[in-house]
Amino acid sequence: MPVYEYGCQQCGHRFDIMQKFSDEPLAECPQCGGPLKKLISNTSFVLKGGGWYVTDYASAERKKAAESEKPAAPEKKTESKTETAKADTTAAA
Repeated sequence: MPVYEYGCQQCGHRFDIMQKFSDEPLAECPQCGGPLKKLISNTSFVLKGGGWYVTDYASAERKKAAESEKPAAPEKKTESKTETAKADTTAAA
């Protein structure tokens, strides 16, 4: 069941109450009898992190399968431009 926050418009009293979705909203303050207003509150949970299930809670087998599906990195050339220039000048002579 969700928890709702109410605030009294007369005395300023604030409180939380657990109610069903089908329950009628409260209308009277339990302290002074004034009118209540349902307040909008922050959520009680925060979603943080990279990929929730796959990266955080996956089994070892699933992580291995995900690693094998990644494409291989392209090979880098080790020859630099200065080496190429030296090879061209000796070939021309």
